Amino acid sequence: MPEPTDPDNRPDPIPGDFVFGDPDDVSAGPTDHAGAPPESPAPAQPLNWRTLSADEAEQEWLALNQWVHWLRREFGLSAAILPPYWHRHPELVWELSALHQRWLAAYDPYQDPSAPLVWMAEFAATRQRLHEWVAVSGTRLDRDRPTRQTSWPGEDPPPIEAESRITHREDDFVRHVLDDVNRRRQAEAAFLDDEVQP
Repeated sequence: MPEPTDPDNRPDPIPGDFVFGDPDDVSAGPTDHAGAPPESPAPAQPLNWRTLSADEAEQEWLALNQWVHWLRREFGLSAAILPPYWHRHPELVWELSALHQRWLAAYDPYQDPSAPLVWMAEFAATRQRLHEWVAVSGTRLDRDRPTRQTSWPGEDPPPIEAESRITHREDDFVRHVLDDVNRRRQAEAAFLDDEVQP
């Protein structure tokens, strides 16, 4: 008798399922019943980007990026709400991450059936906040600059960085994630070194 994981023994896809990402890439597999890519089996919980390990951050970056791609296409979000370089603006990362975690909880199979409707109401409020964040952040569809910081009395003024053109969003996302993961690994190594010092 074939094993359940045997490709010849897999059930047929449910009508309406679709492959996320490249429509020609059948290796991506089916989605879950809520219409987005399958997520990790852990229950949704608040996500604190400040305390994630390097490995946790890498996993969360990839899951969030995949979900954001689904979100912008599913709801036709413009760059005024969800710009390509959202990953380079912490205010957008925190907002989208919170929305993602809430979405995971709302569509959990054991959740109350009204939870998706509550999520939709929260999504409407989040879209307004995203629009406000984007308006002040300096990121657009085709160009980006870091969000301007206000210096308080006694602080040195932060450097003013020029805009850069956005030429390939996915390449920049990969570089950004690698930089973040490496920074976290270095911090973890430094912490361990301090712990073993006599």
